[in-house]
Amino acid sequence: MSAAALDVAIVSYRCEGLLRDCLQSLRDHPPERPMTVHVVDNASGDGTAEMVAREFPEVRLTVNEENAGFSIANNIVIRAGEAPYVLVLNPDTRVTAGALERVCRVLDERPEIGMVGPRLELEDGTFDHAAKRSFPTPLSALGHFTGIGRRPGARGKLADYRATELGENEPGEVDAVNGAFMLMRREALDGVGLFDEGYWMYMEDLDLCYRFKQAGWVNWYEPSATVIHVKAGTSGKLRSWRLNRAFHYGMYRFYRDHYAPEANPVERVAVYTGIVVKLLISATRSAVGRALARIRGRAR
Repeated sequence: MSAAALDVAIVSYRCEGLLRDCLQSLRDHPPERPMTVHVVDNASGDGTAEMVAREFPEVRLTVNEENAGFSIANNIVIRAGEAPYVLVLNPDTRVTAGALERVCRVLDERPEIGMVGPRLELEDGTFDHAAKRSFPTPLSALGHFTGIGRRPGARGKLADYRATELGENEPGEVDAVNGAFMLMRREALDGVGLFDEGYWMYMEDLDLCYRFKQAGWVNWYEPSATVIHVKAGTSGKLRSWRLNRAFHYGMYRFYRDHYAPEANPVERVAVYTGIVVKLLISATRSAVGRALARIRGRAR
């Protein structure tokens, strides 16, 4: 019996160097099964799409006329494909030897699992805690964004967002994996639906994980497969106003759709107010950071 084939979807936007490294890693470390790689370029206009066509002729390339966002672009690939397994992969990742086959075999061997995520490592070799997550609650979100829940050794409800009940080298069921690398069973996508296109960028991965779990599928963290993740490689360390707005709108939309209907009015007001305050703080920090960077640049 032949192994299930794999469709890989990569959405790019002005990330030529990172995308080249990502595609080269796929070329160097393919799985032991048929794999089709599809890049959707969101109107980069900087040579990214031309690089793909020139250096990776085996890759299927779609060039959008505008920046359609993460959900729409990935859905283009998912709808066009037929392979039983679908991998959504960020261009700021690099797969390592054996990683793709290892996560695919998890789906081969465990029919109850609908989605798999690997161990994500930062470029310095440290663990990217976003590789495994619990669904956010108002308290765990507070702990995560204030930094209290992200301190070394943090435990309890303030640290729940990082799924601390599961060690970084311990495979197991989690609420959510990271959108940088989401291997999914097409059968599950057919039943649950694709990415919610109301999300332009951010939180669409969490929303899809939530819908998978609600439908009875298991989301699985598999640390025996390692993928390098250049954190914020495509978005930058200082988010633009559009990205800041999209991030916080994603928080609002996720809460509105999945939690608000059962929450009491006081909680809803507190959460929505917290999101707005966080947006203002984050946008201000980004604006100040960009201004200081420009001043330093002129001073050189």
